[in-house]
Amino acid sequence: MSTTTTMAELPALKGTELGTSEWVEVTQDRVNLFADATGDHQWIHVDVERAIKESPFGGPIGHGYLTLSLLIPMWSEVLVVSDASMGVNYGLNKVRFPHPCRSARSCVSPPRSRTSRRWPAACR
Repeated sequence: MSTTTTMAELPALKGTELGTSEWVEVTQDRVNLFADATGDHQWIHVDVERAIKESPFGGPIGHGYLTLSLLIPMWSEVLVVSDASMGVNYGLNKVRFPHPCRSARSCVSPPRSRTSRRWPAACR
């Protein structure tokens, strides 16, 4: 399920259910590719055997920024702004990673709009 709206209607969506994306699997291959792209080869992400033995999570976890980067394709499934010609990543406030995403697990987009701020002109 997704929500289609216009730029003018976006503020009215605050707190409403927007829908959910398809599940996205975070495979070990995806984690390894992200490590190669970013240069972050910390063992907790890429050394499966060591992560199983030594990690408090019981196995390798995806990078926080990997899970954050998955928001864009998932969010695109959830919200369509019909009169926007393009989107620009303006930034995020207060991003935290309280729950790691283990490799071979799946993520889904958040279904609710929580912002009360106006959408910046950079998104138009």
